[in-house]
Amino acid sequence: MEPLSHRGLPRLSWIDTLYSNFSYGTDEYDGEGNEEQKGPPEGSETMPYIDESPTMSPQLSARSQGGGDGVSPTPPEGLAPGVEAGKGLEMRKLVLSGFLASEEIYINQLEALLLPMKPLKATATTSQPVLTIQQIETIFYKIQDIYEIHKEFYDNLCPKVQQWDSQVTMGHLFQKLASQLGVYKAFVDNYKVALETAEKCSQSNNQFQKISEELKVKGPKDSKDSHTSVTMEALLYKPIDRVTRSTLVLHDLLKHTPVDHPDYPLLQDALRISQNFLSSINEDIDPRRTAVTTPKGETRQLVKDGFLVEVSESSRKLRHVFLFTDVLLCAKLKKTSAGKHQQYDCKWYIPLADLVFPSPEESEASPQVHPFPDHELEDMKMKISALKSEIQKEKANKGQSRAIERLKKKMFENEFLLLLNSPTIPFRIHNRNGKSYLFLLSSDYERSEWREAIQKLQKKDLQAFVLSSVELQVLTGSCFKLRTVHNIPVTSNKDDDESPGLYGFLHVIVHSAKGFKQSANLYCTLEVDSFGYFVSKAKTRVFRDTAEPKWDEEFEIELEGSQSLRILCYEKCYDKTKVNKDNNEIVDKIMGKGQIQLDPQTVETKNWHTDVIEMNGIKVEFSMKFTSRDMSLKRTPSKKQTGVFGVKISVVTKRERSKVPYIVRQCVEEVEKRGIEEVGIYRISGVATDIQALKAVFDANNKDILLMLSDMDINAIAGTLKLYFRELPEPLLTDRLYPAFMEGIALSDPAAKENCMMHLLRSLPDPNLITFLFLLEHLKRVAEKEPINKMSLHNLATVFGPTLLRPSEVESKAHVTSAADIWSHDVMAQVQVLLYYLQHPPISFAELKRNTLYFSTDV
Repeated sequence: MEPLSHRGLPRLSWIDTLYSNFSYGTDEYDGEGNEEQKGPPEGSETMPYIDESPTMSPQLSARSQGGGDGVSPTPPEGLAPGVEAGKGLEMRKLVLSGFLASEEIYINQLEALLLPMKPLKATATTSQPVLTIQQIETIFYKIQDIYEIHKEFYDNLCPKVQQWDSQVTMGHLFQKLASQLGVYKAFVDNYKVALETAEKCSQSNNQFQKISEELKVKGPKDSKDSHTSVTMEALLYKPIDRVTRSTLVLHDLLKHTPVDHPDYPLLQDALRISQNFLSSINEDIDPRRTAVTTPKGETRQLVKDGFLVEVSESSRKLRHVFLFTDVLLCAKLKKTSAGKHQQYDCKWYIPLADLVFPSPEESEASPQVHPFPDHELEDMKMKISALKSEIQKEKANKGQSRAIERLKKKMFENEFLLLLNSPTIPFRIHNRNGKSYLFLLSSDYERSEWREAIQKLQKKDLQAFVLSSVELQVLTGSCFKLRTVHNIPVTSNKDDDESPGLYGFLHVIVHSAKGFKQSANLYCTLEVDSFGYFVSKAKTRVFRDTAEPKWDEEFEIELEGSQSLRILCYEKCYDKTKVNKDNNEIVDKIMGKGQIQLDPQTVETKNWHTDVIEMNGIKVEFSMKFTSRDMSLKRTPSKKQTGVFGVKISVVTKRERSKVPYIVRQCVEEVEKRGIEEVGIYRISGVATDIQALKAVFDANNKDILLMLSDMDINAIAGTLKLYFRELPEPLLTDRLYPAFMEGIALSDPAAKENCMMHLLRSLPDPNLITFLFLLEHLKRVAEKEPINKMSLHNLATVFGPTLLRPSEVESKAHVTSAADIWSHDVMAQVQVLLYYLQHPPISFAELKRNTLYFSTDV
């Protein structure tokens, strides 16, 4: 129930610094911009950033929403104006009860901070002072005033919440609290000096150091913990944190207050004051604008260029790489002052005569680069989808071009971070006379393209050379004019008339391949593009010792604005000496690769479309059909009630006399027995025909189920479990509670959210609740193996959230402009609901049923 972490909010500031070096415009970027800057704790020189933008999840907020671009004092359309009076007032009570509990904690923290002030003042006038009067007044500046403001607010609000009825008004209390923000302004202005003074005094005085390291904070009235120890530095940060918390709560309250309620205009005014205050203390950094002119080109022919992520000094840098007929040059766009010519800065070059690709056994292990957490990458994707929807709405409503440009800028910033931090496939090149260089790519197809282009040029008679400084300058200068890739490959750089791509599910059957010169162990992988880069989505089984493999495997691939499908054909390598030291994986040989455009006219039909991709003399035959996202969201009840798929969970558990359906228990047991360390378990598609076979035996309650499970590919078993939940006639978390889950997860105040989300679980029917808790613990056990299986809690929430929450009837939404909107609005919230429970400490059925939470109420 603590307010947002002392360490939490400032952590965003390094991203803000990064953002300030980039513009979403066509030519402006800085590949060095990703160097992390540490946040304010431990005697920072920078003011902590205060996040002023209430969003679905506070930790998703970013500073780019500051500068008057925060949430409007009027709540989102369709919430407050359409609030059902009774339901809205109950949600208000949940929000207020949570806020009241955190307000009590905050007052206790302020008391703990003030406790040493009196004795310190008393010693200041003695012959042996711990601190001078001036030092005391600097460190504790305005704390007493802030304490008195909040004590009065708490004492007035508490009885109103405890004696709750529909006529209760408290808007005037929040309005008064907002009107006293001038005290906070004075505190914020002094904050940096207060921290520096406290740190200097701690270093020079042991007595004060002991006091400041262990201040005792009283626990809440109902808490078992009587006191907790907190540092003075942490407590001095609490008032800064509190302003954000109060603004978030005002946003939630306004959202659940009917427009005709007497509190509505008062809360609106309080939110306006709070947001204006936050805007005034957050500087708005605009990326530098630069003029562009092009230097003269050189005669050397440019063969290929593109953006790659280089690992340099243990961090990721975005580089523009140029392949000329005789040299590979790695560059970045130089930062220049406005009005100056824009040009590239050469980071390094290798003559192709000296360039070699080290074999796995020759390459040295790369320096440790900490991968970006999966959940943060998923958060970025969701934020990008939401921003895309906002841009579409602004365009549909003929919004101001400045507002659209601002949204595009935010979208670019998130897409850039995603592009920089997603790639994981190593591509190492070596200068035989010097050092090695390591790039990270998102696609094996792309790595193969670069390697083949370089090897083709190396077949010519090339000479080694060294460029003089003048020659290098001329060559680097030519890059600007000769480049073929002008924009960073992100969707925000696309023109408005370009296709937005496909959103939904692509069903692909990989049939067979011909044209191999000799027998080998062969398999295929499928890649699609999403968010501007390609990712591998599916993999066939290995067909051993054949020149004509016949896979006939079907896959369901989720598309997120995709425009292309790539198929790569590999020869499987079983030689363990061929291990790539950069990622510890055996290197398989690419036999061929090909790509086709996903033309909406061709694939958006009910029938299968068969095609052939030709690659290096090899022909791969495949079929595909596409299902749009809105069509795939429909749940269809089974006409036969004797099976388990498409049958209500209460019917199945009653028939089986079990608490958790047999199919769920058996699939979970098999995954935990032999699939918990499988890379991409639950994310990698199982073979569709295997899943349908398992579905049939579970529906028929066949006696051979256990034997079939033990022989079946583990991804097919994982796919069967997902299919069971997807085909329930009603979602596991029920249609009735779906709107309440959506409202609960949107609460910004942690205490109110906890109260609401636990109450909703308690409201589920027993079979649904017991099955959900059973699945929850299983998914947590899967995530414990994340270092091996690469499946984080966030990855699992992304896979299962929509499956467990998606309503049986998807209402037609007049305001939704595209399938991308359905993704960003509904799926984002569904993922967040499941993630909330996955990140929660263990929840037991008995404890849920026994406990009635503080201020709990029907939603």
